[in-house]
Amino acid sequence: MNFLQRLFSQPKIETKSEPDVQLKEIVEEDTPQSQPSQINQLGPGLHIGKLSDIGREREQNEDSFLAFDALIQHHYGSEPFGLFIVADGMGGHKQGEVASALATRIVASNILKDVYLPYLTQNKEPSANRPINEALVAAMQSANTAVQQAAPDGGTTLTTALVMGSNAYIAHIGDTRAYLFKHDEIKQITKDHSLAQRLADMGQATSTETAHIKNVLYKAIGQNSTVEVDNYIQHLPANSSLLLCSDGLWGLVPNDTLKEIIDTSGTPQEACERMVVMANDRGGLDNITAIVVTMGTES
Repeated sequence: MNFLQRLFSQPKIETKSEPDVQLKEIVEEDTPQSQPSQINQLGPGLHIGKLSDIGREREQNEDSFLAFDALIQHHYGSEPFGLFIVADGMGGHKQGEVASALATRIVASNILKDVYLPYLTQNKEPSANRPINEALVAAMQSANTAVQQAAPDGGTTLTTALVMGSNAYIAHIGDTRAYLFKHDEIKQITKDHSLAQRLADMGQATSTETAHIKNVLYKAIGQNSTVEVDNYIQHLPANSSLLLCSDGLWGLVPNDTLKEIIDTSGTPQEACERMVVMANDRGGLDNITAIVVTMGTES
């Protein structure tokens, strides 16, 4: 247990000033090259890819992410477990990167304490200790309080996916996103808490008309004393993929292109690398972070 607590004391953040030359060769043009699909042929369990990049226009990376997965094998079979977080910081003078990193750590440590460790030590379903959705909301509220205290001029978006078995429990605030890719379908699970999205929902403006305010958020971690968190439960069938990403990716790479990258990549890591390269090739206007979680074939 002490090992797990030490493991989650810091988030895993990867930052790169320029994509490697090797990555440049993966995508030669805006449209990914067609090749046999492999990502939907992986073995049982979770398969993870993750990458964060500073982009081409920013001086520092204010995105933070965490990716942790485990597999519990017993006489009933195997039970995948995974915790995945993407946060996009806001605020000047390093307040954004402080907010995103702190929120990531706080959420991870709370979920470990309230969900994962009781599950391991008591051998009970997490709901016997605390409902998962309730634990996720409490973790986000703790992160909100910590950010207000440590970075009063900063804030962060925050999207968390807790995968247990074949279900993903998602808590979300801001405009980082979660997508589901399965078979021929792409589904945006989360909804942006942006002024542009709200106006579009009300039918008062088109996406073209609101392009200049797409980054104006009305909900974020650190903005108010309490937070209203969106909760989702998403089934992850075999051979499906979950994508968590910051707006540095989805703002430049269309959904159909993201799906094509998923479909034509051999592994989740390759998919993340190709996504980052494409976002940079299209301007790299913001920090870019992507986590791809693929549910392997059934055993």
